Amino acid sequence: MKDIALDVMIPAWVDGVLTPVEKLEVHQRGLRHKAVSVFLLAGDKVLLQQRAMCKYHTPGLWANTCCTHPDWDEDAGVCAERRLAEELGIVGVKPVFADTVEYRADVFQGLIEHEVVDVFVGHVDESLGVDPNPAEVMDCRWMSFAEIDQAIDTDPAQFTPWVKIYMDQFRQQIFG
Repeated sequence: MKDIALDVMIPAWVDGVLTPVEKLEVHQRGLRHKAVSVFLLAGDKVLLQQRAMCKYHTPGLWANTCCTHPDWDEDAGVCAERRLAEELGIVGVKPVFADTVEYRADVFQGLIEHEVVDVFVGHVDESLGVDPNPAEVMDCRWMSFAEIDQAIDTDPAQFTPWVKIYMDQFRQQIFG
């Protein structure tokens, strides 16, 4: 199975102007670009996903519930709901905008994520039905913030750079 979304055009800033640029090129050049991240919470637990091995960067690593790049002119909230359905088969959940954050992270193999991220949070029951798309997700797991912190301290290499950034730099801002 191959990561088929490499030729997608995503909103990136080129010379200060928001421009549609091919996703792989955005990451090769480290261009600042729009993104959307979703965190689904059940009490004190966060639904994490393990990225499919066919992903072109950070395969097999644990990430937040879902994350993506919006289509050109796509509303971030619509994008968040779309990707919950596409990645995890979750429908009917309407995550709420929490904040916009910006980070820059090396995602290995010469690729850079320099994202301006609209972050959404949804509160759900842990029994929520999840049906991962194998082209996107190889596993899911509910973990408390304490368990995430401990796992990052014990074995940080199992997590995407952005999850470590969210937990270290933006936790209070996003989750209160």
